[in-house]
Amino acid sequence: MTGLTPTRATGEELLTAFAPRMGRRYANGRNTDHGPNAHKAVSVLSPYIRRRLVLEADAVSVALSAHGPENSDKFVQELFWRGYFKGWLERRPQVWDSYLNGLDADLATLDRDRRLRRDVDRAMAGQTGLEYFDAWTAELVDTGYLHNHARMWFASIWIFTLGLPWRLGADFFFRNLLDGDAASNTLGWRWVAGLHTRGKPYPADAQNIATFTAGRFTPRRSELAKVTQGLEATEPDGLPSVLPLRSVISPQPDRPTALLITDEDCRLEDFNPSALDIRTAATLVTGHLRSPLPVSDLVLQFEGGALADAAARAGVASVEMQANDPTSLARWAADAGATQIVTPFVTRGPLRDWLDAATPALVEQNITLCEWQRDWDKAIWPYATAGFFKVKKNIPHILEQVGLA
Repeated sequence: MTGLTPTRATGEELLTAFAPRMGRRYANGRNTDHGPNAHKAVSVLSPYIRRRLVLEADAVSVALSAHGPENSDKFVQELFWRGYFKGWLERRPQVWDSYLNGLDADLATLDRDRRLRRDVDRAMAGQTGLEYFDAWTAELVDTGYLHNHARMWFASIWIFTLGLPWRLGADFFFRNLLDGDAASNTLGWRWVAGLHTRGKPYPADAQNIATFTAGRFTPRRSELAKVTQGLEATEPDGLPSVLPLRSVISPQPDRPTALLITDEDCRLEDFNPSALDIRTAATLVTGHLRSPLPVSDLVLQFEGGALADAAARAGVASVEMQANDPTSLARWAADAGATQIVTPFVTRGPLRDWLDAATPALVEQNITLCEWQRDWDKAIWPYATAGFFKVKKNIPHILEQVGLA
């Protein structure tokens, strides 16, 4: 994963190159983790899809064209998982708030508990003595990527074998993954812990690891905890209620506009920003918001390159703004005489929290935050209220709705 250029052009080259493998080869080989720089059976497009340098809809279209709906079924389903997780967290934002509060509490415990600090430090340094776990740690830190199967094994071992707080593991991933996404990361860890699908934790199994690392690792069964129940007892009230999707304010073409470019969605040209009265534009650096702890330089560098590429393709001269003091957002727009800030839709996560914190200052300056929203999200999210099956069952209808039937 190292050396990837964070541009739309590179993402589309990777998409085209992987097209021949989106069918049966993907279905048959996608579960095997061959190790660093050997991930040939999976697309490794996730850092680009995360920032929408490559669109999910485009990847689905390529897969359907190359292999047809039956043979590309597994690849298409995987593309829907991100939309499902995004929509699920939009419908239950309380889960994100709970994660943040729990992470703060875990970090405070870490400061007080020397033994826990030692154990967490060893895990994050790849010094547990479990060869496979330590290898995945090194790959994550060195490349910003892990195969999806390795992510599940890693999370299970962190939680059940090492007995470490799951939020600290999720935070470790979020700080280091190039494709780190608040919804997929948080809900993926909750799924392993038995909190997302209640009472169904994911066990890391020695034979499974041996089989799906093609024999690179052969753990002893005794090394791994026998997982008999998840962490659902830590959340006795169960899942919070599903909430309505929040309303979106659309941009007005005749209002003086400040264009905000973030790595939430780096394809602004899809929304025709030239139709707006743009008075100023900024790329907003937000990578550091992922965690109270330092975020990987690889993540920050990829974000910076993606933002520069997005601004260039949007055809606007932009300034770079750091997402630090939220009140600076209103000052930036007001200084340019803008009465609306326009940006692609920002889903639940650190950037959404920062924009919410900026809202009082925007209201005081009579500045409206407007968002473009993609049809892909609008089609999936109404079904993202429970497990993935509801989305999966409706994939044909969703594809028809977005013009990909």
